[in-house]
Amino acid sequence: MSLIIKNRIQEFDVKEYYKKIYKGSKAEFMKKLEGEIEAGKKQCVVTANPEIFMLADRMKEVRGLLMAEDTTIVADGIGILIGGKKLGFHIKERIPGVEICSDLFEWADKNRKSLFLFGAKPEVVETLAKEIEREYPGIYLCGYENGYVKDKDAVLERIAEKEPDISLIALGAPMQELLIRRHMASFKKGVLIGVGGSFDVLSGMKKRAPQFFVKCNLEWLYRIVTEPKRLKRFWNNNIKFLFVLRKESHE
Repeated sequence: MSLIIKNRIQEFDVKEYYKKIYKGSKAEFMKKLEGEIEAGKKQCVVTANPEIFMLADRMKEVRGLLMAEDTTIVADGIGILIGGKKLGFHIKERIPGVEICSDLFEWADKNRKSLFLFGAKPEVVETLAKEIEREYPGIYLCGYENGYVKDKDAVLERIAEKEPDISLIALGAPMQELLIRRHMASFKKGVLIGVGGSFDVLSGMKKRAPQFFVKCNLEWLYRIVTEPKRLKRFWNNNIKFLFVLRKESHE
């Protein structure tokens, strides 16, 4: 293990993040989230995998978002569940960001809630916007913007002015977390969720892993097999995270 990794492990208090992770089921979480939207509360949801915890160790802004009072962390990646078990935290199940989005679309459609989409390639977000307008007519889509615009801060300012009930930010980590962190104070209500590459799947432009991989918590393996370029990213985050867990579990 390199000196750099050793230093990171010494500084990385991952247990603090695990104390904040939502421990209940996805159904329980969605009921809680919907209740907060109905009450006009402001909330940020971070769909966590090992990468976001490793980024938080290096970037105080990401750590600030994770530890903020109005942030809820949910376990998106299986690595988070494994880590929780090693550290003595029981988390009922994974709550993937793409499933949060799908469930919110159905609920927002029935309850006539407003939505803003920000992120992904132009053709992806445009396709998703059209799909929502067709399949969920009860949703008020108050705007959408692709993730390739230069002034992303201006987009967050525009979203805050519109006061949507749901804001989905699909820019990948850590960009989406840093933007939310900078602009969270400008929002008066609604939920902001960093959803990574979920728009690609929700729009139908990219297929999600087959159900076998989803049920067996092997979506990470499917992604590596179908997109080998992810292997380096997997090593830099998931594998190094194992060293963090080993150190923390022996303290």
